[in-house]
Amino acid sequence: MSSSGDDEEAGTDSDDGFEPDPERVERLREIADDVRGETSESKQLANILYRTSDLYDDREETSPEEIVRNVKFILEVNERGGLER
Repeated sequence: MSSSGDDEEAGTDSDDGFEPDPERVERLREIADDVRGETSESKQLANILYRTSDLYDDREETSPEEIVRNVKFILEVNERGGLER
């Protein structure tokens, strides 16, 4: 077995299947901008798309698990009626 896999892990997380892809980041964020509207549902969807785009942005450090937790939080906040306490 080669040690080249270890070298790859030191850089970006190529094992996770989410290689940096600036075009995908741009496309997801454009879609998020398009769907964002005045309703809470459209804002939620836009936020989810932005978070998903972070997987492909080499400037962001996130994982699918972190995004799932964040999406759950977004949905829970909306269910409670917002962040106001």
